[in-house]
Amino acid sequence: MPEPVPVHVPDTVTRFAAWLIRWRTPLFILTAILTALAWGPSSRLQFDQSIESLYSKTDQHLIAFRESKHLFGGDELAFVAYTDPQLETTAGRKRLRELAHRLSLVSGVIPKSVQNLADAVQQGSLPFVGIPEQDIRELVRGILVGDDNLTTAVIMRLAPAEAPEGSITGLRHHPELATVPRSETILNIRKIADEHAAATGLPTFVIGEPVQVYEAFRYVEQDGLWLWGYSAGLLVVVILVMFRSLRWTLLPMLVVFVTVIWTRALLVVSQMELSMVSSMLNSLVTIIGVATVIHVALRFRERRQSASRVDALTATFVELSPAIFWTCATTAIGFFVLITSEINPVSSFGWMMTIGTMLVLPAVAGCLPGGILFGTRSTDVGHAPAEATLDRQLGLMSHWVATAPVTLTLVLSGLVVFALSGCLFLRLETDFSKNFRASSPIVRGLDFLETRLGGSATWEVNFPTPKRIDEAYLAQVRDLARELRGLENDGKPLLTKVVSLTDGEALVPRTLLTSDLNLRLVLLDHIQPDFVSSLYNAQQGRMRILLRTKERQSSEAKLRIISEVTAAAQRHFPDSQITGLFVLLTYLIDSLLRDQWISFVLAGAGIAIAVSIAFRRIWFGIISLVPNIFPIILVVGTMGWAGFPINIATAMISSVSMGLTVDSSIHYLYGYQSSRRRGLSFLEALRETNRDVGRALVFANFALVAGFLVLTASHFIPLVYFGILVSVAMFGGLIGNLLMLPLLLQWVEGKDGRPESVLPCDDTTGHAIISAE
Repeated sequence: MPEPVPVHVPDTVTRFAAWLIRWRTPLFILTAILTALAWGPSSRLQFDQSIESLYSKTDQHLIAFRESKHLFGGDELAFVAYTDPQLETTAGRKRLRELAHRLSLVSGVIPKSVQNLADAVQQGSLPFVGIPEQDIRELVRGILVGDDNLTTAVIMRLAPAEAPEGSITGLRHHPELATVPRSETILNIRKIADEHAAATGLPTFVIGEPVQVYEAFRYVEQDGLWLWGYSAGLLVVVILVMFRSLRWTLLPMLVVFVTVIWTRALLVVSQMELSMVSSMLNSLVTIIGVATVIHVALRFRERRQSASRVDALTATFVELSPAIFWTCATTAIGFFVLITSEINPVSSFGWMMTIGTMLVLPAVAGCLPGGILFGTRSTDVGHAPAEATLDRQLGLMSHWVATAPVTLTLVLSGLVVFALSGCLFLRLETDFSKNFRASSPIVRGLDFLETRLGGSATWEVNFPTPKRIDEAYLAQVRDLARELRGLENDGKPLLTKVVSLTDGEALVPRTLLTSDLNLRLVLLDHIQPDFVSSLYNAQQGRMRILLRTKERQSSEAKLRIISEVTAAAQRHFPDSQITGLFVLLTYLIDSLLRDQWISFVLAGAGIAIAVSIAFRRIWFGIISLVPNIFPIILVVGTMGWAGFPINIATAMISSVSMGLTVDSSIHYLYGYQSSRRRGLSFLEALRETNRDVGRALVFANFALVAGFLVLTASHFIPLVYFGILVSVAMFGGLIGNLLMLPLLLQWVEGKDGRPESVLPCDDTTGHAIISAE
């Protein structure tokens, strides 16, 4: 074998590679110290568990919701429901009262808001103003008692975590703020419900939209952590099988671990919080870190064929440092544009992923030189099973590109058309319960409430009132309530319950003592505490009608209900507003999708500019977009054909996909450009790049897909879809970068394009050889 011929490379890169090798031990120790210091802060990273945060502050649905909270204290209601065959007996009512009393003592529950059937019926019996029990029952039917007269619920309003914007503390319609986290309140409610079930033998369910939201965040937080651990474990196994080296198996995990700890610590210092959107932070950092180390491993293996460990690693860093830097920088740019989003969690996610992506660079610099060269044991990377077969297949791909570009273009175009046609079947998922597995307690509780008590979705229509309401005004309110009850579809009512001030006011008998409207309202508030104040704010001149409907409906059905209620309300009160958690959850995905197109366009432009700068070729920047858009088309098409709905996790999959696949394009283009600089023809460069870079891309994608499929075990359905779709995106990126990118290069450069400036190379391997002192 002829002696390697030293080549000239940029002095800065050469000095940097030599510096990393020389100072590997101090760098490794410094990395360990920084990681230890970051461990404490990283463990304090919190979740922002507010659905409101998933809306832009200027979103009209959010503005209306906050105004209602300011006016009426909000309707974050929780239900504890069960069926008791002895409900009408003394023992049954006693059990119900005891349960309600215990729930009223839970921190985070507004005590006066706790209502139950037994107390409602008893409070209707006042001296001289007795209200028939049957009338009370009809008022609370579908709320506190079911049509079977055996199913009942204790209803409570949860205290807000913070005062609504613009609120004035001390007003009676502003409940006290919660003194404990919402999660603790719901856990205590669940504990009491479980104890009630154990003591009575009656299945007891905890339901409500705030409970659904809490469960969603709980699953995202818990599943995200343990599934990340399992996926990391599976990655270790897969990489061990591929590289047959424990050292090279642990190094990718070390880089990922250090990067994640540093990122989380910086987020805590920056006072940022995770959200449902940013819950995939750990997983995405894993993709970037593992892919980077696999590229280093395979290049190091090649260099070790003719060089010592130190020289091989130096050459590896010299050759790959520019690609690794621009990979991280371009990926960061793809995520950074998300800060333009008006939705705070999406904007925060952009910052988080930008920080995490760029921290891969110091993590690699701190971990790999020392991790590879420490000790005297062999650091060589083994060969994966069937690697020779893989090389032949990669060579066949470059042959296809060279000999059948038209046919290959038609095949790939057909795949794009097929995937795009799947977009016709895309649908939004507005049924929040579909985020959970059917066997989960929250879904079983919803089924119980919707079949026995008319549904858990609570919302409202609110409208202005005159300074002093009178009988004529109440007649208008009564007419609207009557029309809302009459709304139907296929003979079935759209709303399961409509509660207005007039319903309660009509219960108070007209006598000489109660002829005055204001007195009747005072008596009504005594009979049903919080009834009047929750429906009428005299100081602010606003009234509302509470509505209930079933949560488990399609997006189309919910939008139709909201539309018809809005039309009816505005016929009676033109300035009326429709709001509530039901409305927020219905438009949640629409809110997340609304500005994704802008972010997508900006990400594409940013990536194209970064690639153009990295390679000093505008055409490279332009053609790099195609293999990165292809996975998005494939993902969206898969969603449509497979029937995956657009939910919380999949709403941002396009932005995530582009950030995941661009690193493969950078490495491929660097490999191709390096081959061309050594004097290889276009076809020779293509074959070499497909073999060398393509092998690393296949290994990285195979390992990561295996790891991400673990997410399909999550209790939270959006995480299941996220795991599947990220795997599809990586597979699409692999196809795009091994087939589409070479095709585009052929169109740009042609088969006989002139080679770029020639660098000396090893006659036997065709690789530029860099000698390190």
